[in-house]
Amino acid sequence: MNQQTEKNPADPELHRRVQELIAFKGGGANEEAVADIIENALKILTDVTDTGDVRVIQTAVRELRYAYRLFAPYAQTRKVTIFGSARTAPNKQEYQQAVEFGQKIVKAGFMVITGAGPGIMQAGHEGAGPENSFGVNIRLPWEQSANPVIREDKKLVTFKYFFTRKLIFIRHSDAIVLFPGGFGTMDEGYEAITLMQTGKSQLMPLVLVDKPGGTYWKTWDKQVREHLLRDQLISSDDLNLYRITDNADEAVKIITRFYRNFHSTRFVKDRFIIRLHHAPTDTAIEAMNEDFADINLGPPISRIEPTPEEREDHDGLDLQRIAFRFNRRDYGRLRQLIDALNNL
Repeated sequence: MNQQTEKNPADPELHRRVQELIAFKGGGANEEAVADIIENALKILTDVTDTGDVRVIQTAVRELRYAYRLFAPYAQTRKVTIFGSARTAPNKQEYQQAVEFGQKIVKAGFMVITGAGPGIMQAGHEGAGPENSFGVNIRLPWEQSANPVIREDKKLVTFKYFFTRKLIFIRHSDAIVLFPGGFGTMDEGYEAITLMQTGKSQLMPLVLVDKPGGTYWKTWDKQVREHLLRDQLISSDDLNLYRITDNADEAVKIITRFYRNFHSTRFVKDRFIIRLHHAPTDTAIEAMNEDFADINLGPPISRIEPTPEEREDHDGLDLQRIAFRFNRRDYGRLRQLIDALNNL
């Protein structure tokens, strides 16, 4: 909600009329949140006078609504986003490697999302097949069109703005794989790692794939270590947020192992909840409390039942849970804790 709560709206009469409008449309999910969006949209009439600024808001809301509707039927299937150069030709090793990865990650039970263009994006779709692919395209001045694999598929959405497009990539991804690419690939990779480092997205596998014997990502990693890490611009624990390989099978293993036991995380008030397929033993919990005391600000890590908030949302009630007061800062260390849970 906005700064004003549902029980105390800033303009009660406006709130009442918006509620009537929602009822006129037949109601639906998240009615109070929708009412807040409508009320804030009406404030644009006086708060934002520049036509260009209003069009940004208008387009972003319209495109996000459509994209969320497109992805909704597939919410229960995990997805991997593949980034890489649009200029990679089909005869390149990286292209064939992306095709191979797409094939193998689909066999492991995942769907594939790419930017829908040519190069690595098309390779990922070729490997996954259109039935297991999503295309998240961008309109560019030179009219980038979707690749032929996804062009006629209903699971294709085209964005005007990069910021809404990148939001959809991150929001619907359970893993991200980067093949060599240019500025766009670097931008998408840095955004993904920044969002995880700052807790603005769920932790997920971020895999950087070199061609066999290649040094593209190894050189990038060297720069990170020799400049960002050495100059203390990042923490050494942040290096846990990504993995580098030059093998498609290994990339698939990194992703599937991440979800071997781990399911998801959620904050409920001041408790950080990790949901799991299998509960850790008392001995394992004792070891975790010893090894990860540095990121816990409260009582020891412990097994818990679903919280009232989770029961109200019907959120993963069949899953096992552990909880503690995470310091909300050391996400590289949190990744290590997840790895420990997967290795039990």
